[in-house]
Amino acid sequence: MSVSHDTGASGAQRLGGFIASYSVVITFLAICLFFAVASPTFLTGANLYNVLVNNVVMLAIVALGLTIVISSGGIDLSVGVSVDMASMVFVMLLAAGYGGVFGVTVGLLAAVAVGVLNAILITRLKISPFLATLGVLFIGQSTQQLATSGGQPIYLITGYAGDQFNAIARTALLGVPTPVLVLIACIVVVYLLLHRSVFGRAVQAMGAQPGVAWYSGLAVPRQQSLVYIGCALLCGITGILLSATVKSYVPLSGNAFLLDAIGATFIGTTLSAERRPTVVGTLLGVLLLAVVKNGLLLIGWNFYWQQVGIGVLVFLVLAVSFGLRRARQ
Repeated sequence: MSVSHDTGASGAQRLGGFIASYSVVITFLAICLFFAVASPTFLTGANLYNVLVNNVVMLAIVALGLTIVISSGGIDLSVGVSVDMASMVFVMLLAAGYGGVFGVTVGLLAAVAVGVLNAILITRLKISPFLATLGVLFIGQSTQQLATSGGQPIYLITGYAGDQFNAIARTALLGVPTPVLVLIACIVVVYLLLHRSVFGRAVQAMGAQPGVAWYSGLAVPRQQSLVYIGCALLCGITGILLSATVKSYVPLSGNAFLLDAIGATFIGTTLSAERRPTVVGTLLGVLLLAVVKNGLLLIGWNFYWQQVGIGVLVFLVLAVSFGLRRARQ
């Protein structure tokens, strides 16, 4: 009887461990199945293309930046500012008649400047990442409003764009849209840096045991600076893609990425036994949020109820995963 009881208990533990480890994957597949039944257009090629290009690409790039930051034990509340600064400078330069390459370069530098400011506040002035990036968020929002006469959008006339501008969002290589290719490149670079490099090991050490990282001789201030600058650069890429897609700059539009990117990153931690962010986990989190938003829209839920649904989903995925892991321990 004791053997039978132990066998049953171990089987239940294995099942609980499997669900805890792969809760986000199970939830993603279940949600896809539900929306495939609930909406006949969910699995159509046009809808899946729309989800990938318009819902996944830009959010995923921002979330990759946050994955690096959160892996280091920090947080960046100014990711929306980095997105917006790149978008604003890029569109302003194009509207002034400058070329696409120059606009992209200076736009990305504007985003990097946000990361440099974060790095100075955190590593030099020793302000906590939360407060430092929150302050930069407020400064960045005010800067945009001042630069745009109170928050007026800037629209691009088609003639300003040129072939280089259109190539960012309107072309494809071997049938793969350019924004998707940009996302793939970002995934490869971030994966190699975070999971296959000395820099990545230093970042993981700072996040797991910051005290040990200091006393081990790691150049923590330099690594932290690279983390926030790298995150800002990725957000700047998103800003360029956003402007290239809508052919305009809308002040404060980057703020829409912040909470979703944080949610996707933390959802992805359920794939890690140490509850650490990973590139694969973050991408699954992004896919999950994008599919839920799209599916709820297709079945007729308005925007406000979509936010409720996403909030409940994030809570359930994290609660189930972490709850089962605590029960096993």
